[in-house]
Amino acid sequence: MAQSVKGMRDLFGAELRWFQHIEETARRVFERHGYSEIRTPILEELDVFKRSVGESSDIVNKEMYEFTDRGGRRVVMRPEATAGIVRAAIQHKLLASSDPVLFYCIGPQFRYERMQTGRYRQFWQIDAESLGVATPESEAESLLMLHSFLKELGLRHLVFSINSVGTPESRPAFHAAFRAFFAQRENLFCADCHRRVETNPLRVLDCKNETCQAALEGHPVITDHLDEASARHHLRLKELLMELGLPFEENPRLVRGLDYYTRTAFEVLSSDLGAQSALLGGGRYDGLVKQLGGPEVPGFGWAIGLDRLAIVLQQVRGKAPYAPPALLIPLGDRAATEALKLARSLWDAGVALQLETRGGALKKAMATANRTGVETVLILGDGELDGGTITVKHMATGEQEIWPLGEVAARLK
Repeated sequence: MAQSVKGMRDLFGAELRWFQHIEETARRVFERHGYSEIRTPILEELDVFKRSVGESSDIVNKEMYEFTDRGGRRVVMRPEATAGIVRAAIQHKLLASSDPVLFYCIGPQFRYERMQTGRYRQFWQIDAESLGVATPESEAESLLMLHSFLKELGLRHLVFSINSVGTPESRPAFHAAFRAFFAQRENLFCADCHRRVETNPLRVLDCKNETCQAALEGHPVITDHLDEASARHHLRLKELLMELGLPFEENPRLVRGLDYYTRTAFEVLSSDLGAQSALLGGGRYDGLVKQLGGPEVPGFGWAIGLDRLAIVLQQVRGKAPYAPPALLIPLGDRAATEALKLARSLWDAGVALQLETRGGALKKAMATANRTGVETVLILGDGELDGGTITVKHMATGEQEIWPLGEVAARLK
């Protein structure tokens, strides 16, 4: 029997309804903040991610689906969305003016990583990216939008975990202090951290190995090595979050898993399921546009995984908001013909309706209604047709009503 590829999965039913509800909420919230949707290709040139995500990141080193296509080009199935969005903005000259460019993107990403609950090799993300503004106010606005989005989904116990990773110009002093710290206890760190400390010491802070995290106790803190402008930026962001009433905490080990971040890096922590855990993250990437061949344009953004968010919401809220269509059951050949005509008029009027087309006994059709959660059943037989009516059964209560055929559309809507 054919099976889906390991790490890839089919989405349908109750789980897909949560995806759809999350996506609809995202579009509604983001567009009222002035963001517009962009859809970028799944395949990108390999260089887009090597230049942006960084050679030292685990994504580039271990996780990308990369191959040579039939034209001899080295391509990759996108492992994250930001670099592709920036590439598109450069290619289509969307950054030529000083106007902010606000995009969001919803779609699948691909990483060959270790399987665990809520994590897949094809996974879905929602990204929001703000290009062209370097101020802490732009970050606060983006975080406020994110907070509104999560609150509208029904999450309540949210905290922003924030840090500043400074700028490429201010990091050498931190790198020197951190390498000296690392050298004193290098035998406590894993082989990956030995590689990371040479290429990008910040990556050591992001190691998921518990032994390495324990060995980091007392490490130099990057916010002690910020340049003056980055320190002011970080302080202003914290002031704005306090003014907006957005709860936050500082985390000096928070660096995120990508090399392009500058200044602000953040995660959203949720305790809606009890133990506090990270739902998503993002940050500022002021050098990324230039790195990919564009003008010197700042950026800020974040991404959230739909797979994990759907699991959290299912546990917190149960079933996704969903109104099942009414079910129209015709009894007999004459009613089957008239039911098709009635169904067409209801569909044209915008009514959600499923038409029973199998024929056969009423009992079989009612069993289907019970299994699929239908709330309203319409029964059309010869008696109803002769009287110009339809029998309506409300499944939750078992009550039945008789409606005039001419009122069905208005009553269902």
